[in-house]
Amino acid sequence: MHAIPSRAGQGLLVSLVLALAAIPAQAAPAQKAPAASAASSLTIELSHQLGADKGNELAALVERFNAQSKLGRIALSDRPWGQGGQSQLTILADAEDEASLIGARRFKPLWQVMKDAGEPLQTLPVPRFMVPSAVDASGRPLALPVGLSTPVVFFNKDALSKAGADLSALPKSWNEWQDVLGKLYQNGVTCPMTVSQPVSTLIENASAWNNQAFVTGGKNEQIAVNGLIQVKHIAKMSTWYKSRYLHYFGRSTEGEDRFATGECAVLVGPSAAFPTLVRSSAFPVGVSSYPYHDDAYGAPQNTWADGPALWVAAGRSASEYKLAAAFVRFWLAPQNQVDWQVNAGYLPLSSAGLLATQASKLLKDELAAQRVAIAQLTFKPVSPFSAASAYGHRAGVRRVLADEMEQVFADKKPSKQGLDDAVQRIRSGRMN
Repeated sequence: MHAIPSRAGQGLLVSLVLALAAIPAQAAPAQKAPAASAASSLTIELSHQLGADKGNELAALVERFNAQSKLGRIALSDRPWGQGGQSQLTILADAEDEASLIGARRFKPLWQVMKDAGEPLQTLPVPRFMVPSAVDASGRPLALPVGLSTPVVFFNKDALSKAGADLSALPKSWNEWQDVLGKLYQNGVTCPMTVSQPVSTLIENASAWNNQAFVTGGKNEQIAVNGLIQVKHIAKMSTWYKSRYLHYFGRSTEGEDRFATGECAVLVGPSAAFPTLVRSSAFPVGVSSYPYHDDAYGAPQNTWADGPALWVAAGRSASEYKLAAAFVRFWLAPQNQVDWQVNAGYLPLSSAGLLATQASKLLKDELAAQRVAIAQLTFKPVSPFSAASAYGHRAGVRRVLADEMEQVFADKKPSKQGLDDAVQRIRSGRMN
C-alpha cells in the first residue's frame, strides 16, 4: 500500500536527504587499545523498554557486537527503569521516565561520550518533524534515537477483502474510513478499528498532520490542543467509540495485541510495530497512510517522528564510556542500520538506512511501513503549526491528555469541554 500521492517519487528521496543529511564523520585521534585482560573483564549493562519482540532484535545486535569487540562486552537487561540502580546504557520508551532522567541530569550527553572516546558520531541532525527530547539547545544529541516511528494504518488484508474494501484504493481521510469501518461491522467484525499509543496517535500527530498547533508560544510553549479541528477530531473518535467502530483498550500498546490476534481489523499505531505484527499475526498485514481531515486547511501536512532513545549514564569510568561509544558506532554501521530497520521496524538513523528504505527492491515488502512513514514525515516542509515538540514528554502531560480523552469517550464530557479542561489542567500544573 502506498501512503501518499505520487508527488513523492524521486523527489521524496531528495527531500529526505536534505532534511536528514548525515553529519560528516570527523577523523578520530589514534587510541591505544586496552590490554587484553582489561577487555575481557569489562562488562557494561544495557537495559531497555522495548518489549520482548524488539528486545530479541536488540539481543541479536548486542551478540554481534560482543563477538567482535576487543574493549569488553554488553550485558542485556530488561529490568524496569529505576529498579536496582541505573544501567550504564538505558533505552527509555516511557516519556515520564525520560523526563525524570533528564531532570535529574543522570546522563552524560552522547556527543560528549563520543568526543571523549575519540569515536566519530555519524548520526543525523534533528529535523523539525522529530520530537527534540534527546537533543540540547545547540542541536547536539544527548541520546541516540534508536526507536523513531510515526503513526500509520495497519490492516488485516483478509478481513478488509471479505468486507468488500478495495485494498488498492484505501481511504486517505477519516471520513472515508468511516465507510470502510461500517462495512467491516456489517460483515461481522466486532472490532473494526483500534489504536496504539492513543495520545500520540489521536492527539499529537492528529494535530500535526492536520496542520494544527499542538503547542503555541515559541520558546515559552503552552499546550494548545483545543482548536476547532482537534475538537472535531476527538468528537468523531468518540462517536466511533460509541458506535463500536473504534475500540480503546488502554493508553499504551494494548491495541497492537488485539489487532495481531485478529480481533480488530484495523490498527492506527506506530510504524515500528510492522515487523512485530507480521511475525505475530496469522493473516497478511497491510500498511496505509495515517488519515487526515479533508476540511482542515493545509492537510495533510507532516507527522512527527518519536520513540525510544539510548541514554548513557553519568559518573562512569573512561573505559566504560569508550566501550559505550564503540557500541554506538557499531549500531550506526550501514549493515547494522539496515538490519535494525528491517527486523525492529524503526526509522533510519544513517544515510545507508535511508537509501535502503527508498531504493532497495529486495527489501520492498520488509520496509513497507518505513516507506509510508517517511512519505508522511516529509510530505510537506514543516510549518509553524506542525513542528514537533517535546512538550508531551513533560511529566503528566500525556497522562492528562489520556484522562480527558477517556472522559469524552465515556460520554462524561463533550469533546470541547474535555480538551478545554486538558489545556487548563496542563497550563495550571494540575497534572493529577
